[in-house]
Amino acid sequence: QVQLVESGGGLVQAGGSLRLSCAASGRTFGVAMAWFRQAPGREREFVAGINWSGGTTVYADAVKGQFTISKGNARNTVSLQMNSLRPEDTAVYFCAADAHLSVVVSTVPAQYEYWGQGTQVTVSS
Repeated sequence: QVQLVESGGGLVQAGGSLRLSCAASGRTFGVAMAWFRQAPGREREFVAGINWSGGTTVYADAVKGQFTISKGNARNTVSLQMNSLRPEDTAVYFCAADAHLSVVVSTVPAQYEYWGQGTQVTVSS
């Protein structure tokens, strides 16, 4: 079992920045982690992911060069630095964990067994 707790969401003006954090506890060894987001009326979509060691990162095309995913020194925390935010980035952001010990970082929600409660990010124009 893996427990995930997100923090750091909020309201920001367009062009601003936010940093989301996710703290994982439980059986976290080897777990890949990712951020997904879901806007009202839309499906949950992959944002960024990182493998256990932190050596491999994957980004959705929509956020490349804008968002950065990273791991803490203890490897059980993952952060998402979001810069140059736009109104279309408004969504609930979810932290997720893939405990399948996969070689690759998946972009598919079904691959992730554990999810946080989500944190709201609202970008005003």
